[in-house]
Amino acid sequence: MNPQDPLAQLHPLREPELIGWWPLAPGWWLLLALLALALAGLGWYLLRRYRADAYRRQGLRQLAVIFSDYEASQDTRRYLQEVNALLKSVALRSYTRREIASATGMPWVEFLNRSCRGGAGFDNGFARALYSTDPAGLDIAALHSSARRWIARHGVTA
Repeated sequence: MNPQDPLAQLHPLREPELIGWWPLAPGWWLLLALLALALAGLGWYLLRRYRADAYRRQGLRQLAVIFSDYEASQDTRRYLQEVNALLKSVALRSYTRREIASATGMPWVEFLNRSCRGGAGFDNGFARALYSTDPAGLDIAALHSSARRWIARHGVTA
């Protein structure tokens, strides 16, 4: 080191410490609060929707029990009556009693097809088979599929 050289006496430059993330700036706290509120609102909405659709899940479980009973007994008449009663009880949860209680025959089938998003697929044979003494020739698998689709996807007005 040369005593005559003043630059040699300088110490190396000190770098400042890196700026850390903590403590957060007020804007970040506001953003975190808004995010927490949004997540709480979404959770509340999803919980409400889940609870509101409980009748659908229960209806689908009952439909599965009715179908398994039908597979064991092959009693088409009983199956038709139970499916129709189930569809009516599910419909009464979503529509007015005035609209549902008196619907029978073709108006009932038309209502089922009209109230399902994408159509339920009930055919005229369902209405005829409900009130006939011999409901043979009805496609039970298609009826079961239509009933499942309607319970899962019908619109809600009430």
